[in-house]
Amino acid sequence: MTTHCDGWIRNYVDGAYVEPDESSSFEQVDPATGRVLARVHEADHALVDRAVTSARRALDNGWADTPVGERTALLRRAADRIEERFEEFVAAEMADTGKPITQARSLDVARAVSNFRAFADIVAAAGQESFITDLAGGKQALNYAIRKPLGVVAVIVPWNLPLLLLTWKVAPALACGNSVVVKPSEETPATASLLAEVLEEVGLPAGVYNVVHGFGANSAGEFLTTHPGIDGVTFTGSSATGSHVMKTVAPRVLPVSFELGGKNAAIVFDDVDIDEALTGLTKSVFTNTGQVCLCTERVYVHRNIFDDIASGLVERAQELRLGDPALDATTTGPLISQAHRKKVLSYFEIAQQEGAKVLTGGGIPDLGEALVGGSWIEPTLWTGLTNKDRAVREEIFGPVAALIPFDTEAEAIALANDTEYGLAASVWTNDLRRGHRVAQKMNVGISWVNTWFTRELRSPFGGSGLSGIGREGGESSLHFYTEPTNVCVQL
Repeated sequence: MTTHCDGWIRNYVDGAYVEPDESSSFEQVDPATGRVLARVHEADHALVDRAVTSARRALDNGWADTPVGERTALLRRAADRIEERFEEFVAAEMADTGKPITQARSLDVARAVSNFRAFADIVAAAGQESFITDLAGGKQALNYAIRKPLGVVAVIVPWNLPLLLLTWKVAPALACGNSVVVKPSEETPATASLLAEVLEEVGLPAGVYNVVHGFGANSAGEFLTTHPGIDGVTFTGSSATGSHVMKTVAPRVLPVSFELGGKNAAIVFDDVDIDEALTGLTKSVFTNTGQVCLCTERVYVHRNIFDDIASGLVERAQELRLGDPALDATTTGPLISQAHRKKVLSYFEIAQQEGAKVLTGGGIPDLGEALVGGSWIEPTLWTGLTNKDRAVREEIFGPVAALIPFDTEAEAIALANDTEYGLAASVWTNDLRRGHRVAQKMNVGISWVNTWFTRELRSPFGGSGLSGIGREGGESSLHFYTEPTNVCVQL
């Protein structure tokens, strides 16, 4: 039985899809139209236990000892198979998120393919440390490190980039010899279950990859993070949820990898190429309707060019095309849900109460009867706010940014770093020395100069403060998904 058959999205446990229980389910809703697309089988405590048990059994039955070459070859076959079923994944991603087809193709599904190939290459090429130790009496000892799988890893995935972030975690976990139990967001269940079909087709042993659907508290998320058979948790999502997960696993001192929220800044200096900066800022503020942890919500602009940047960005925002996600001309989709739109709209009200001037947007667009039930919102820009205001300090996670002027480089750095978050920043300048200097002073995990969202999958990625713990990418992922053991042999 496939993942999405006769109106059901199923859990996947021990190499098979689980027949759904009518009494335990929830709806998959199209964010663009508000229509119910499918029923999702909510995993109960017993089913989560089965998933963890099957993951442990897969390790014990030989997956953990599978040679690296075999594991990485399997990842490459998975990438090939996703390419062969590319449009199925595009359709599933669009159904989950409502994002435009052009983004689903060029970013989400394409990056899923890249994630599998990149981590196959990274793990296949990874080396280990070794040392010769001089001992008394002229003897020596050889010390060398080996990496062993962490074990059964709970993979908790958010709704904004569900397939991209799922494969970003699952690919290195599997390449390192772990088994996983995936809990996708209740908002975006389809691609995690569809991926199970691909991994089964390419020969992944039963139990190595499992999917349990549900919510957080008193549902699959809580059942998974409290399960004694879990050896580690990787989570991307809100800072509040990350804090809760940390408290949950603290008594067992489990390793965690968290990529959490952001209130990211852009600094635009007056020597910048204005057109280039406007193109970059349009992407960094409005990509995925602002629903990317890396999106820019604070734009600090040198006073000399403030009006040019403000008017130019308003013009770019008004050129965005909201509408049917299936049309190539559509640039901007809906928010993920009515509940999230209510949250974003509440910040629109807060900003106006704090004295914001709305340059563009600020409400709900009229897109016609076919889309009236969707979670649509207008791209929005403000001026008139300061770093003291809630709308500038708290993560909104929508297509919105506050534009704030500055006069000196030191002031811009201080403003950008005046936050509890520390995920990303971008610096826009034609002064090469200034670009390096300011980027290095940003208290963030990734600092871009004259670009945004450019990723090197071998480099460390993550945040500090409320933006997370640990790093993923390249060897940083290996550090989390494996346990090193030093072997010392006297020669």
